[in-house]
Amino acid sequence: MIRFRTFLAGALAVLLPAMAAAQQSVKIGLILPMTGPFQGTGRQIDAAVKLYMQQHGDTVAGDKVEVILRDDGGVPDTSKRLAQELVVRDHVNVLFGFGLTPIALAVAPIATQAKVPEIVISAGTSSVTNASPFIVRTGQVIPQTATTMAKWALQNGIKKVVSVVSDYGPGLDGEKWFDDTFKAGGGTVVDALRIPLANPDFAPFLQRVKDAAPDAMFVFVPAGQGSAFAKQYVERGMDKSGVKLIATGDVTDDDILNNMGDAVLGVVTAMPYSAAHPSEMNKQYVAAFKAANGGMRPNFMSVFGYDGMHAVYAALEKTKGSTDGAALVEAMKGLQWESPRGPMMIDPETRDVVHNIYVSKVERVGGELFNVEMATFPMVKDPAKAAK
Repeated sequence: MIRFRTFLAGALAVLLPAMAAAQQSVKIGLILPMTGPFQGTGRQIDAAVKLYMQQHGDTVAGDKVEVILRDDGGVPDTSKRLAQELVVRDHVNVLFGFGLTPIALAVAPIATQAKVPEIVISAGTSSVTNASPFIVRTGQVIPQTATTMAKWALQNGIKKVVSVVSDYGPGLDGEKWFDDTFKAGGGTVVDALRIPLANPDFAPFLQRVKDAAPDAMFVFVPAGQGSAFAKQYVERGMDKSGVKLIATGDVTDDDILNNMGDAVLGVVTAMPYSAAHPSEMNKQYVAAFKAANGGMRPNFMSVFGYDGMHAVYAALEKTKGSTDGAALVEAMKGLQWESPRGPMMIDPETRDVVHNIYVSKVERVGGELFNVEMATFPMVKDPAKAAK
């Protein structure tokens, strides 16, 4: 009996640490704007993260996945503080989310110092991935959509444009890459207008566009501000002025599109995702997302978050559960998969997303407004990085 107890104690001494190791959790620190003006972004990404785990389980490579959600209200200083707390106190293995470019940039030094991957879902400024070797982006890059929109405009008889963008990183990217591409193709940019990001009043800018009488205006405003823009567009009579509205898909965000009214019918946008994307995978995704979220329609932010979770899970499978930050980032480089948005790849050189960009028109389908695809520009890389 004594020998058996000695044997049992010895066996437990060997097995318990192994069992504990086998049951360790992979912690994902999810930093999103769940309150404030950009809370729609947070709500969509959070719902997509939950759906991915519901569909794919909360275990990967034998380890439990734990998501710790923190609300930054869309404030970069808050995001930085929360990221520090998540790394130091909660020992997260991945930082994930980031609703705006200033937020992703504020967190970048923490990711670098802690050697923790920073999965950027929303922030679309090209330079974001340059801020840390631990940043991987699964969302979009504004130059991808801006150059695509310019190419489509040139192909469809638009010769004279005014660009109107929010005055911060993604907007400036949009202005540069649309205007430069449009001018290089023989088009004329009559004026380039920049709107304050905080508390924007679009009316005076819309009046300047109306006075300039271009063929079209190219617009970038962040997700969530499109509804206010559309309202003022109609109030100024722009929908009847003959000035076409062409934009990045942030303006006709699926999350708010149905509330924007018939004024946006015919608006043409460039974007990597629409809820109306006709693939079978997307039809299943939309149905599952709606079922899990009280009928809420998924938008591009949701798919960006869903794909971010895929990248994390796939990387953990490749590392066999190792949460070493450098190893995880290396495992994400070159990943390819089929997404609800279509084919996806993480560029192994830039750690940035490569995907189709679709040109869509707002149409009424089955009593609802949708961005209906008209043209596909396949597997577009970030032109800002390709130009270097």
